[in-house]
Amino acid sequence: MLIDELNEQLKQIEPNINLIKEYWSNSEIDSTLAALIAMSESPDFWQKTNEAKLLQKLRDQQDTYNNMLKNYQDLSELISLFETDEQELKRLQADIWALNKTVRDFKISLLLDEPDDAANCFLNINAGAGGTESQDWANILLRMYLRFCEDNKLTAQILDLQNGEEAGIKSAILFIKGKNPFGILKTEAGVHRLVRISPFDSNKRRHTSFASVQVIPEAPDIEINIDPKDLRIDTYRAGGAGGQHVNKTDSAVRITHLPTNIVVQCQNERSQTQNKEIAMKMLMAKLLQKQKDEIEAKKSSIEKKKIEWGSQIRSYVLHPYKMVKDHRTDYESPQPDLVLDGELMPFIERSLIWLHQK
Repeated sequence: MLIDELNEQLKQIEPNINLIKEYWSNSEIDSTLAALIAMSESPDFWQKTNEAKLLQKLRDQQDTYNNMLKNYQDLSELISLFETDEQELKRLQADIWALNKTVRDFKISLLLDEPDDAANCFLNINAGAGGTESQDWANILLRMYLRFCEDNKLTAQILDLQNGEEAGIKSAILFIKGKNPFGILKTEAGVHRLVRISPFDSNKRRHTSFASVQVIPEAPDIEINIDPKDLRIDTYRAGGAGGQHVNKTDSAVRITHLPTNIVVQCQNERSQTQNKEIAMKMLMAKLLQKQKDEIEAKKSSIEKKKIEWGSQIRSYVLHPYKMVKDHRTDYESPQPDLVLDGELMPFIERSLIWLHQK
């Protein structure tokens, strides 16, 4: 019956509603907003751009929060009121779908509150030790992130792709644009572990493969000054797809920052100049991220983990059972095929909550 479906849909929204209520009660949004409203009585308040923007942002959040809770309560009551009226229940179904989207979007917006969250980002995938096995796994991850971006209205551009000798890829670099790409994807950074029966093993043995993911926000142009003397710029012939022009000219660019030995490369564009511009953006982002990591390392004394057993953030098990598990949040999915096809948002949402509670 339709009423049972609607009650079930509303029940599925309830955990997110409770999570948002818990987050809200533990936050300082209401008290901060009250203080800003009091400050806004001052004649010069509106000349302070940052404070004025924050006031408007918190007002919008509070309105969304209150309206969301009211809609949730109203829908619960209306379903009971019209339990025998099929036409009214059909109208309520559209309202429940809209509420579900509002709740999900609002939850994400609360968790994406860092300055870099709105930035475009570079996502790097690197195969771990293990040759063909790990390189194939890196290629599976590449497809997973491309599908995720496609499903979530993010634009992903492959800037560089290094193919494996037999199958898969050694590495790939994506540039991702859209709404909050770094904020959404930042918790994907880390080591990803795959357990499966190897398609490359004639004896059909189980193999464990590793690949690492790095997510770096695009750096503003003014953040870091780079001395041209510190750069070594090499050009080479691009490989892979791209037509005759790409394969017959030295359009690909590799830039090495000598003081840090950071290497970036781009072969996606047909023009050497364009590839150099993109590679410089990648270098800026990596240098800025290195500065942030060094500061964070001094605070936490945490060393960068190797791409190996014991350091993974998530495991994807295809044999002897099927399970994807995030080791930070303990969230699990018994449907790895769907996850590898881009259904990552449940993992991302819980990882963002975990990150916010650290």
